[in-house]
Amino acid sequence: MANTYKLTLETLMDAARTTVAAVVSLLLARILKLPEFYWAPISAIVIIQSTINPRTVAWQRFAGTALGAALGALVATFFSSSALVYGVALLLCGVLCAILRLDGAYRFAAITLSIIVLIAHQRPAWIVASHRFVEVSLGIAVALAIAQLWPGSDVTS
Repeated sequence: MANTYKLTLETLMDAARTTVAAVVSLLLARILKLPEFYWAPISAIVIIQSTINPRTVAWQRFAGTALGAALGALVATFFSSSALVYGVALLLCGVLCAILRLDGAYRFAAITLSIIVLIAHQRPAWIVASHRFVEVSLGIAVALAIAQLWPGSDVTS
């Protein structure tokens, strides 16, 4: 299989644009002293490198993260951690996304819920969930600002 990714001015500009979005997100998250600051640049990269319209994937990530954080905080606060509780929460997350018509948000909701429910944290679940939401939202906001100020190559909606 031949490698079709070539170093061109377009790929160099794309890498520079992604780097700016990630580094700005990282620095802002550190300034805000967010505990898991790395989620901000990761979110910025997901948005800025999307093959669909950045606003579309930003909305999906934002809505999914909000739902996953809220549901994850509730589950982690009121139930013991088990595969059954996790599975039911994940299923409920998908059902809620469908009911709320949050197209494309389920994958982000499921990831956020998984991080909150499956990883042992030192802080209460609602604090972890709110930090996660802020960290991701910061990355989304920076990526959208960079995408607006420095448009990349055309993407489909």
